[in-house]
Amino acid sequence: MKKSKKRKNKKRIANNYLGMAVISMVVLLLLAGLAMQSQNLRNRIAYYDAQAAELEQQIQDEKERTEEIDNRKEYMQTDEYAAEVARDRLGLVKDNETVFEEEK
Repeated sequence: MKKSKKRKNKKRIANNYLGMAVISMVVLLLLAGLAMQSQNLRNRIAYYDAQAAELEQQIQDEKERTEEIDNRKEYMQTDEYAAEVARDRLGLVKDNETVFEEEK
């Protein structure tokens, strides 16, 4: 009777070790999966950060372009611009100016 009890105990202990090994493997597999997902998320974050930086640059460029257009519009409303257009397109001059034309 003592031998059968010892055998049962040994089998239980072996089964316990086997169970612990299986549980350890499952835990390791889950950790590996989590590590892969974590790396995937890091890569996606880096991609989206790069996209956000690119979009921010585009926004900044568009703001600068808009400011240039606004400055041009303001300049076009000045007397200086009107005088420049009159000189270039209409050939008008001020009273005290002498016009020199190129021979063609």
